[in-house]
Amino acid sequence: MTDLPAIIAYQGVPGAYSHLSCRKAHPELEAQACATFADAMFMVERGEARLAMIPLENSTAGRVEEIYRLMPKTKLHIVGEHFEPVSHCLLAAKGSKAEDLKTVSSHPQALAQCDGHINELGLTQIASLDTAGAAAELSETPQPGHAAIASSLAAELYDLEIIRENFQDKTGNTTRFMILARDSHMPELDPNIRFMTSLMFTVRNIPAALYKALGGFSTNGVNMLKLESYMASDTMTAASFHLDVEGHPDEKAMKYALQELDFFAKEVRVMGTYPWHPFRMQKDQIIE
Repeated sequence: MTDLPAIIAYQGVPGAYSHLSCRKAHPELEAQACATFADAMFMVERGEARLAMIPLENSTAGRVEEIYRLMPKTKLHIVGEHFEPVSHCLLAAKGSKAEDLKTVSSHPQALAQCDGHINELGLTQIASLDTAGAAAELSETPQPGHAAIASSLAAELYDLEIIRENFQDKTGNTTRFMILARDSHMPELDPNIRFMTSLMFTVRNIPAALYKALGGFSTNGVNMLKLESYMASDTMTAASFHLDVEGHPDEKAMKYALQELDFFAKEVRVMGTYPWHPFRMQKDQIIE
């Protein structure tokens, strides 16, 4: 992997929360903005980037549906995960004051997450395609009394003033990203490390197929942390699943569970095994 360009691709514009995640998780790599998730993922598949930072789910907005449809179309592997707390900032041109603001623009979800504080300031909301894009537009065409809601990184990149930090109404909004690579990097089993294994599979067309496919994890004491269903094709004839389980494929219990999954499911694909992100270890986070 070291012979690949030292680039980590993400979807969005500079200053997006995906960009911030790239900086935090892999500061040694150059973050490359892409127009779409597919562009970022296929940059890695073509060998034009070493990694991709792709959001999988958000604690407020839920899963990113498009990613489940894209993953089967690639041969990429999950080599890590990253949790990024979403901390919105109210941004404006340098020298601005909160009492002078009249309007604010951002992505509709960000506006909704800051609705209480926006109303306290009496601001008129204007929807934008994304948070960082709103900050970029404000920087390029500053308007008196206009603000944007975006990340602290966007403030840095677009030379804007942070009027209010932690502008969201509720704390705890977090996005889980997966880090993708072209090649598999199966870590060695270490009893001192908690591992996550991500899988994709399609169930066979038999009664109780999903129940039987997952039964091996229960009987072998393997903890399932996430199960998502999605339609892998346009025919809507078969459901596919994304599954996150705690464990390493070299562990005896996992071997037995995967054997049972292989028997009752088809197109089983181990997407990757990687250490738990430290965010999962925080006592106040209910991730399990």
